[in-house]
Amino acid sequence: MFAEPEYTCGICLRLKAFRDDNIRAHPDWYNGPVSAFGNLDARLLIVGLAPGLKGANLTGRPFTGDYAGDLLYATLSQHGFARGEYGKTRDDGLTLVDCRITNAVRCVPPQNKPVGAETANCNAFLAREIAAMPRLEAILTLGTLSHGAVLSAIGLKKSAFKFGHEACHLPEGGPAIFNSYHCSRYNTNTGRLTEQMFSDVFAKISDFLGR
Repeated sequence: MFAEPEYTCGICLRLKAFRDDNIRAHPDWYNGPVSAFGNLDARLLIVGLAPGLKGANLTGRPFTGDYAGDLLYATLSQHGFARGEYGKTRDDGLTLVDCRITNAVRCVPPQNKPVGAETANCNAFLAREIAAMPRLEAILTLGTLSHGAVLSAIGLKKSAFKFGHEACHLPEGGPAIFNSYHCSRYNTNTGRLTEQMFSDVFAKISDFLGR
């Protein structure tokens, strides 16, 4: 049975201390491990890096409240993976269609940069989440850290499945793994990722799933 980390999770001391600092500074924010969004019976799992300080850490829902969410949810709606209006809050009524969103690291890290031990500590939650999805056919990893975390979670060697934007990996006996650069403001501002490039990734996923 899959279970999310408890709100008071203290496995990663640095992340717990950072959350506690934010609880004192912003007591009205969510400030806890952020649970996944979407149903476990989805065929597509999207795996991000970690909650943003003023995004999911504030709202309590993955990719909600910051620029990355603006782009992600608009693209999901464009390709039929989301329904309703994205209002940048966890209670905006938006629903996901055949899709679930999670993060490699459930807690907000200082400067948006988790360290290797924190990713490793959270990997058991990701592994159990993937195992609890009976209809899973495709995983989209947003960035190299997410890609590495997914490979670790399903027991694959990173050297055998190298990250590449728009790449599709087909490991034997497992879900397909699609790659995209992370939909961060930095990546879009620098031109590393455009809206069209991001949309093209979801078009390929839709084709793969026969949607």
